[in-house]
Amino acid sequence: MSGKVVVVTGGTRGIGQGLVREFLARDCSVVYCGRSVAGPVADPRALGVVADVTDRAAVRHLWDEAVARFGKVDVWINNAGVSTSRKPLWELPPEELDTVVDVNLRGLAHASAVVLAAMRAQGHGTLWNMEGFGSGNQKAPGLAAYGATKRAVTYLTDALAKDLGKDSPVKVAHLSPGMVVTDLLSRDYTPEEFAKAKKIFNVLADKVETVTPWLADRVLAGVPNGGRVAWLTTPKAFARFATAAFRKRDLFT
Repeated sequence: MSGKVVVVTGGTRGIGQGLVREFLARDCSVVYCGRSVAGPVADPRALGVVADVTDRAAVRHLWDEAVARFGKVDVWINNAGVSTSRKPLWELPPEELDTVVDVNLRGLAHASAVVLAAMRAQGHGTLWNMEGFGSGNQKAPGLAAYGATKRAVTYLTDALAKDLGKDSPVKVAHLSPGMVVTDLLSRDYTPEEFAKAKKIFNVLADKVETVTPWLADRVLAGVPNGGRVAWLTTPKAFARFATAAFRKRDLFT
């Protein structure tokens, strides 16, 4: 595992920051980005770059900075993502709709184009695209825009794998963290709504520090082109509900 160079977009908070720390703990060199701040990770093997993933030139700059510092990029994780207010689409402010589509889909597509072209030029590498609610065709009130972008990410990743072909030295894969306790999970609920939602979260969700070590290990182990690493599988979800009465948890204390 040692010696890998990993890039994590949206690496200054939440799952992204957790992944940065776990890859560093596994003797990787890590480059990560955020829109306005480089982040709090202090390590000579880490490089923070200010980058807006919706800007293709900024993504190319992020790649160039990684190669200039560490000589290559072995793994790139398109983690940057945003959600919207929990409202029906017709009540959603237009700027929120634009932002979630720009970051979660348009930005990810631009980044994928830049990264796969660069990886093909260097002769190796794996691009991981972060899935989320909607990727598995889940639906919930107020999440039409967010879920649609994540469903599109799954299609895009599968299509890119087809474009690359099974014998390509460059691969693209799905990364599915499941339900993780971050600000994206718990935002925009009324107290009454959150009291109900928390019952489900305490069954299915996990903390960043629980999920990211597992994800980092499996990303470094690798999968075939078009493969998936998923933390919360359907059998695991059913098992959790079946044993919920015996597993009292409160992830929000």
